[in-house]
Amino acid sequence: MKFIGSDYDGTLNHGGIDETKKQAIEKWRKAGNVFAVISGRCVAEILEIYNEKQFGCDYLIAANGAVILKPDGEIITETRCKSDLAKPLLEKLFELGCEFAHVQSDIHFRVYADADIAKENKGFTLENMPEIDYFNQISTMLETPEESAEVTSAVAEKFSEFLNPLQNGRCIDIVRCDMNKAKGLYLLAEIVNGRKEDIIAVGDNINDRDMISEFRSYAMANGVESIKKLADYITDSITELIEKEME
Repeated sequence: MKFIGSDYDGTLNHGGIDETKKQAIEKWRKAGNVFAVISGRCVAEILEIYNEKQFGCDYLIAANGAVILKPDGEIITETRCKSDLAKPLLEKLFELGCEFAHVQSDIHFRVYADADIAKENKGFTLENMPEIDYFNQISTMLETPEESAEVTSAVAEKFSEFLNPLQNGRCIDIVRCDMNKAKGLYLLAEIVNGRKEDIIAVGDNINDRDMISEFRSYAMANGVESIKKLADYITDSITELIEKEME
């Protein structure tokens, strides 16, 4: 048994998810292999995508590895950050120029730096945000990848003992210090009784770096150069990857 851990945006969904791609995934699974999607998106988003796109999948991994769930929404395991880190982190993000942040816990919601914008978007401010017992991930977005890189570095400098900020283009996803996509795939390997050598990682962007460097890997041809340099192979699509792996 082998299993593919595929990023979603820019990877599985590069060029859309057509019938050819769905058939390739089904062929892979029917051969006794595992197909998992591993994304920086939150649980609600990845479930919505799965239900809308209707592609075959054994596991969904949300929040850069922090939450592993079945396609029916049943959470198998999750990695939590302490709730008392949330407000200091949000304060730092707003201080650094971020306008909003998305908090993923057992609920998910947006917190805004500006009260008027929060009201307009039916969100919250630091003063009235819901009480949470933990969070899996806090995410934000800036205008450019360069700004995102600067904020990522600043967050890492202040919170590295507790949190791991992962840049993904203009976006930043912040998870527990010991969490990343490679760790998420290791956790899934334990669940399916897989070995490291069974894992195939495929991605396109900076937050895929850990899994691309840790496992036998493919980078998307449309991906960023730093990821393509790390990967063992370059591919144009999930379909092409599966065909190669099933030769």
